[in-house]
Amino acid sequence: MKKRVICIGFFIITMLSCCYSQSKTNTMILISTSYGNITVKLYDETPLHRDNFIKLVKQGFYNDLLFHRVIKDFMIQGGDPQSKNATTGKQLGAGDVGYTIPAEFAYPKYYHKKGALAAARQGDQVNPKKASSGCQFYIVEGKTYSDNEIEQLENRMLNTAKQNRFYQLANEHSAEIKNLRINKDSVGIEKLQNQLISQLESEFASKSYKMPEQMKNDYKTLGGTPFLDNEYTVFGEVVEGLEVIDKIAAVEKNATDRPKQDIKMTVSVIE
Repeated sequence: MKKRVICIGFFIITMLSCCYSQSKTNTMILISTSYGNITVKLYDETPLHRDNFIKLVKQGFYNDLLFHRVIKDFMIQGGDPQSKNATTGKQLGAGDVGYTIPAEFAYPKYYHKKGALAAARQGDQVNPKKASSGCQFYIVEGKTYSDNEIEQLENRMLNTAKQNRFYQLANEHSAEIKNLRINKDSVGIEKLQNQLISQLESEFASKSYKMPEQMKNDYKTLGGTPFLDNEYTVFGEVVEGLEVIDKIAAVEKNATDRPKQDIKMTVSVIE
């Protein structure tokens, strides 16, 4: 059954790509709420996410769904089909459309600045390839960062890159590691580990991570959530209505971050 679901999901994604490959450049989306309107531009560099979003919008999928999770200085999230007509206080966020979308990271061109439209997803433990939800999305509010905080983020991103590379190297030697463990060869495991660490240090000896100046300036002045970069797919950005995000993010909410007063959306393509 699991294989069948995966195949169906792949078929749907393939059909989306074919049906919407001629989508209008920089398609604009209007998200209407009781707090005001948000106009979003979809990126052409993330075609699977763009076309899937357009498809759902044209079907009326998002109409009357809620912004079901809001966190001030972080983001507002919506798109859970279970939020339509949900009873007061019901915990939301688990609804989906039965398929996921492969990650489409267009970093560093697009990143989690304030107003970024990005796809929600399940955690790395069950979703190591960081595939996106087929329907749930969030819009970044975020916060501004100081020069010192930017520097700390850069160091953290470099360390993350080193960690990911180490896991990649370990995976390349998985068969060897398995045999060493079966044979309880602790000396061999330590030797291999030191070898991989040495290779890693050699690869990164001359590397550093510095944010592009425009990105750095955006995070310092406009704000955002840079720690989500290269973790969640950014597929659009708000071009009008940033103040609406602030209003929604500031509403009173319950313990699960659901607004106490429902915030419904109506979403349409601007032709």
